[in-house]
Order: sequence, then C-alpha cells, then structure tokens
Amino acid sequence: MPLLHISLRAGKPDAYKQAICDGLYRAMHETFNVPEDDQFMAITEHDAANFRYSASYLGVARSDDLVFIQITANNTRTVDQKKALFRRVVDLLGQTPGVRPEDVFINLVEVAKENWSLGNGVAQYA
Repeated sequence: MPLLHISLRAGKPDAYKQAICDGLYRAMHETFNVPEDDQFMAITEHDAANFRYSASYLGVARSDDLVFIQITANNTRTVDQKKALFRRVVDLLGQTPGVRPEDVFINLVEVAKENWSLGNGVAQYA
C-alpha cells in the first residue's frame, strides 16, 4: 500500500500530472506487485521560490522540470525490486509525459506494516 507524494514546479497541465500518476502506478504494479485499485497519491505544485534543487549534484544535470517523488511503502521489497521500480519509473515517465531521466528524483521511505491505518482507525496490516 504505497503512499506517494509528488512535487513539481507549478504550471504543468492536468494531463501531464495525470500521466505522472498513471506511470507511477503502473511501475509499482509491475515491480512492487501493488494490487489493482491501490492508488494513493498527492501532487503538490510549487512556484520557483519554493522549489529548490541542485542543478548538478552527483553529476546529474537537472532542470526546472525536476519531479520529486517520495514513496512510503512497506519494508518488504528486495533491493532488486527497488532497482527495478526506479528504472521502470524513469522509463514510463520518459514515454509520457516526457520527463527526462535526469529530472526524476525518487526517495523510498520504508515502514513496518503495522504503521498504517487506511481508515476507520484500524491498523489493517497489523
């Protein structure tokens, strides 16, 4: 049950943002075995003054089209699954909406399964 927070510069059309969500869900479904109808994502848009990044940290040439993607997920995936997810996200977002690989910044936060309540005050995975 991943929870995704997506941050990007303001001004992209709705279709662009929808393509990001669709690509992220597809990548998680294919590499993390996320089930159908398990989509929990929020997009936050920022003006230039509130969106700061290094244009060249670790030799990666980033642009103002940078997308921050933070994924909170259960700590049940292997290193190979994580690598496959990162690669698949870059591939899919490159296809549509056309995000350059250098502009895909992913942070995976892993939590224990008992740290979720998906509604009704119940720890569904505990």
